[in-house]
Amino acid sequence: MSDLTYWCELAWLHPGEAVEGVLVRVEGSRFAEVVPGVADPPQSVVRLAGLTMPGMANAHSHAFHRALRGQAQAGVMSFHDWRDHMYAVAGRLNPDTYLALARATFAEMALAGITGVGEFHYLHHGKDGRAYDDRNAMGHALIEAARDAGLRITLLDACYLTGNIGAPLDGTQLRFGDADAHQWAERVDDLAGEYLLAEDVVVGGAVHSVRACPPEQMPVVAEFGRRRAAPVHAQVSERRTENQHCVETYCATPVQVLYEHGVLGPRTTAVHATHLSDVDVALLGGSSTHVCVCPTTERDLADGIGPARRLHDAGSPVTLGSDSNAMIDLLEEARAVELGERLTTGERGHWTAADLLCSATMVGQASLGHPDAGFIVPGAWADLVSVRLDSVRTAGAGCSSAAETVIFGATASDVHSVVSGGRRVVVEGGHVLGDVGAMLTDAIAAIRE
Repeated sequence: MSDLTYWCELAWLHPGEAVEGVLVRVEGSRFAEVVPGVADPPQSVVRLAGLTMPGMANAHSHAFHRALRGQAQAGVMSFHDWRDHMYAVAGRLNPDTYLALARATFAEMALAGITGVGEFHYLHHGKDGRAYDDRNAMGHALIEAARDAGLRITLLDACYLTGNIGAPLDGTQLRFGDADAHQWAERVDDLAGEYLLAEDVVVGGAVHSVRACPPEQMPVVAEFGRRRAAPVHAQVSERRTENQHCVETYCATPVQVLYEHGVLGPRTTAVHATHLSDVDVALLGGSSTHVCVCPTTERDLADGIGPARRLHDAGSPVTLGSDSNAMIDLLEEARAVELGERLTTGERGHWTAADLLCSATMVGQASLGHPDAGFIVPGAWADLVSVRLDSVRTAGAGCSSAAETVIFGATASDVHSVVSGGRRVVVEGGHVLGDVGAMLTDAIAAIRE
């Protein structure tokens, strides 16, 4: 990191406005000064064309799923067929190959303007569930990969104990499990202790799902989050069959089970939340639980479209994730929230561009344990993401329409510069690590071989 001053042609400043000619001075990993209305900047500054936004947060990712892109699309394929492909990839990874794949995947995220990632991590152990000599070797690989790529990482270590409700782990799933939640917490406490003083790493917990974490084990995960003041995430009601099995077994929906066992709350994020009852919406909103929607994965897996606006209005802050990384483009995730609402209601205008930018930046960063990120203000994390306004997708944008053009027209390919925690990681559309496409090709080939 180096202290630099940037001049933004247009900058998205709190509380939600594109401002012309903004001078931003960085000291270390933080913003030191933000000065709007500078029409004639000094020659020594770094000029950032287009609209410069705070860094975006990918609040839900499974890095190793990136190897599935294009491999699980042929023919008529059910969710279970897709999951078999996913298990096959999971079965072949080790700490070295995972490091290479995650590094390249996180670099792709940086190219898309993502500066913070919530990595929902459940691939913990070696084959047949045998622990590595370092039982957090896979977690260490993910953290190293994120640092190499220039991202802050919130490692959401998932408690994964059963293969389905009442069923033991089997096959590749054995790599995901600990003996029980107490053994899970002991392992994750060790990992969290190693990064206690690291500003760029947060170690949180996760209830993988109601099918993989029995209700009696959930309070241990919730207590870990309270004790560590750390985020806790949970995949919830992604598919109708999940709800059906849960109600048949527990006489309650997944959201109700999480509520009854103390998991919901302001530090918690319910991921997907696609198929909800009115009671579920009230419980999530009333507890101020974040909800992370992942539209590109939810449509890829034919999961459905969740009630994001109703959840927001009920009190749940809404964030965005790339989940299976079938696509890494948070601008696409953001616009899909509004476009999905249009499809289900037949009406337009549920979410403004400003709303969606907040979800992609400040709200997402806060859900990952970084409430001091997602703003361009002195003292916040020095994250700057610049998006071209002169590409074939964005040409014609003016100051008053810049946010709308970026959210509803731009893609990840329009991101040309990224500063993450004061470090320039993307310059003129290229990552400082080099050819990310070649990195991905090599990492994926190593797994397939």
